[in-house]
Amino acid sequence: MPRVCKFSGARTTTGRKIHYRGRPKSQGGIGLKPSGISKRKIKPNIQSVRAIIDGRAVRIKTTARSIRNGLVVKPLRRKYGWTRKMKQAAARA
Repeated sequence: MPRVCKFSGARTTTGRKIHYRGRPKSQGGIGLKPSGISKRKIKPNIQSVRAIIDGRAVRIKTTARSIRNGLVVKPLRRKYGWTRKMKQAAARA
């Protein structure tokens, strides 16, 4: 399964890391010069969580930002108020 967020579509992207050396002109130098350029990967903070989708609890991959912003609706951990009578009624049905 790829590292892709189900809600925002965030995925691993590529970029470059540039190292500079020298003294800035504002500090009396001759300016900054790039001394090394290397490739890098930028990975989003992907979490695997249980969420309610179409009325069912399924496991999905999503970013921490989506969870924080409330896009993910998590299922209840416990059925509060589940009485013996309700349990017997569910068994009969």
